[in-house]
Amino acid sequence: MASSDSRPVFREVQRFPLRRIALALASPPCFLLGLLIWQVILGHTWGKHPMSNGDVIGWTVFLWLIYLRLITVRLATEVRRGQMAIALRGLWRLRRVPLDSIQAVETIAHDIARDYGGFGIRSTREGKAYVAHGGRGVRLTLAGGEKLIVGSQRPDELAAALSGSAIPPRSSPKRV
Repeated sequence: MASSDSRPVFREVQRFPLRRIALALASPPCFLLGLLIWQVILGHTWGKHPMSNGDVIGWTVFLWLIYLRLITVRLATEVRRGQMAIALRGLWRLRRVPLDSIQAVETIAHDIARDYGGFGIRSTREGKAYVAHGGRGVRLTLAGGEKLIVGSQRPDELAAALSGSAIPPRSSPKRV
């Protein structure tokens, strides 16, 4: 059972913007779907050394599963008593940061493409960055001088939660 202390002080789940890359990600499974229709259903072989029908079916299913997994990945940030957890849900990546190891917190604006080279988990000269959407976030300075950037659509709330000045969320409806 979870105690009332285990409620998150801050929680945010962000989707990755897939408008530009969804077509590129869908290309291999769509190609194999076409090959499956051509070879398995219509009975034509493709190439001098065609794959077996079982291989075509297996690879098609495998690539569609990978595609579906990739388009459902989310960046989840949670601040609870004593720690912050940053997870790439769907890729089994989780990083926990003890709050007592955070020396400084500041909100930042950034250009994801220019500063980090894209979305996801990125290593830069400034440190490790976890970015999923938008151009805002929080820069943390950890013990030992390590920098950590966490992208957020609500960077002020995240910074307040990390600084310990946040009030746990109420169960009132959100404003739209």
